Amino acid sequence: MLRYIALRIISLFFIVIGVTVITFLILRLTPGDPVEVMAGARATPESIQKIKVKFGLDKPIQVQYFYWLAQIMHGDFGTSIITHQPALKMIGERLPATLILTATAVLLSLIAGIPMGVVSAVKQYSVIDYISTTSAFFWLSMPGFWLGLMLMLVFGFYLRWFPLSGYSGFSSLVLPSLSLGLPQIGSILRLTRSGMLEVIKEHYITAVRAKGMGERIVLYRHALRNAIIPVVVITFLGFPWLIGGAVVIETVFAWPGMGRLLYQAIIAKDFPIAQGIIFIIAILTVLSNLIGDIIVAYLDPRIKY
Repeated sequence: MLRYIALRIISLFFIVIGVTVITFLILRLTPGDPVEVMAGARATPESIQKIKVKFGLDKPIQVQYFYWLAQIMHGDFGTSIITHQPALKMIGERLPATLILTATAVLLSLIAGIPMGVVSAVKQYSVIDYISTTSAFFWLSMPGFWLGLMLMLVFGFYLRWFPLSGYSGFSSLVLPSLSLGLPQIGSILRLTRSGMLEVIKEHYITAVRAKGMGERIVLYRHALRNAIIPVVVITFLGFPWLIGGAVVIETVFAWPGMGRLLYQAIIAKDFPIAQGIIFIIAILTVLSNLIGDIIVAYLDPRIKY
């Protein structure tokens, strides 16, 4: 296991480097020049050149990349082109809000999706099963921004149960986490249901039932342990993508998180901020992959590396 983890860490290092190359090139190839925005419409060519030299934008693109990568390795994410503040400080101030929102959405999806999937599998083709699977497809097909706007309209504007935007306590977390978590509930419900339908037909489940164990113990201690493996995988794989998906939700709800900061940085072509956030998302992605693989190996000892 330790050898496998070491090899995965080495391979994940190269994956992160590949992500940084692609991100760097895409941001540089997008239309627009941030220097012209900073300098203003009346700026002279000399002042524009001075700004480029200050931020290293006068060098060839490959030199800019290696210079930025060397800074990242030393924990320096650069300075924001727009606000002139350290990029790492700005990202660090927004990261906790994004992690709270994402973790709440994941927790909500697991608490609701797994029991609903188990019940749906046990009561296959029943009214409960049809309602559960229909709701799963409904939430999965709902665009995040549209779901967020509808929740704001109903529960924020008409009923006035929750704040419309911003962060002012726990109540402000409800609508954004629902917007982010409801589609994940549908995904986890479907995975749990399909996994349980396969497992409960196995011979060892029949043998456990023949020993006289209670149905709840059979389902949750024996069947669910094997059926939940795909759910674990998709949860750890989806966690970083939820952070990426939070860009839309945080923008809709004016949530003071990293996703909204990424949106603002891309619009303003603030390269250090955008590159730093995407780099952090890449790190979270590869770490989630590794942790997911380790947990799956623990849940299913038959897996060999």
